[in-house]
Amino acid sequence: MAEVDNRQIARDSLFVLVELRLDGDQTVHRVKMRNLSAGGMMAEGPVLALRGLVVWVNLRNIGWVEGSIAWVQESRFGIAFRDEIDPKLARAPQTGKPANDGLLIHRPAAVLASRNDGPLRKI
Repeated sequence: MAEVDNRQIARDSLFVLVELRLDGDQTVHRVKMRNLSAGGMMAEGPVLALRGLVVWVNLRNIGWVEGSIAWVQESRFGIAFRDEIDPKLARAPQTGKPANDGLLIHRPAAVLASRNDGPLRKI
């Protein structure tokens, strides 16, 4: 199958730091987002990005977006999103909590119970 050239897709140039997670690794890396379109983005940073690797990117006002590494050139790499996004949302001023922030960190109950600030209360 011939590779499809998507260079005609509109993209916004920008310079924003975003969080990135590689498949199989819980480490959160901070990388520079260089451009963004509905179908993907270009990033730059000291990450071992391998073509085809599944990644998640935390985009402002959108939340964690799944994608895969489409290409790598030195410290820059392209990410093709699994599902299209609205790039205008990521450019907008920061709003409240992202709608799909599904990667929450939960503290074990033993840690919460060991706190000395009284019993846990239901909110």
